[in-house]
Amino acid sequence: MAAFRLSPFELNKQRNQMKILAALVITLLTLNADEQSLSDTSYNIVKMNVGQGKPHFLEIGSEECGGCKIMGKTLYAFSKQNPNYNISYVNVTKDRSVAQKFSIQMIPTQIVYDKDGQEVYRHTGTLSQDELSALFKKYEF
Repeated sequence: MAAFRLSPFELNKQRNQMKILAALVITLLTLNADEQSLSDTSYNIVKMNVGQGKPHFLEIGSEECGGCKIMGKTLYAFSKQNPNYNISYVNVTKDRSVAQKFSIQMIPTQIVYDKDGQEVYRHTGTLSQDELSALFKKYEF
């Protein structure tokens, strides 16, 4: 069996094709990175922050859930526009015990705690931007 060798021209052509492919992959990854979402917060951090004199909005979901992705993007935008709001996201895929601790039946679930740490609102499903705005206004975030 004869060894297969590329000519310098063919070798250079193949390298250029690989560079183009790599650039395409990087571009696609960058486009997906523009779809920002809230970062995961551990249960212990949420527990420490609730009831500290400010209302707290808690989103409980998973990266595999379509409605959770929608809420994550929407809440990310709210958190960037209102950095003083206490908004947290807990991922039940990474910590399954959270579902039990918060009595979660379905996701996405949103919970609002008042400044004293009392649960004052709970919703399952997605919320529109207008609904979220009204919620943040009602509970004086």
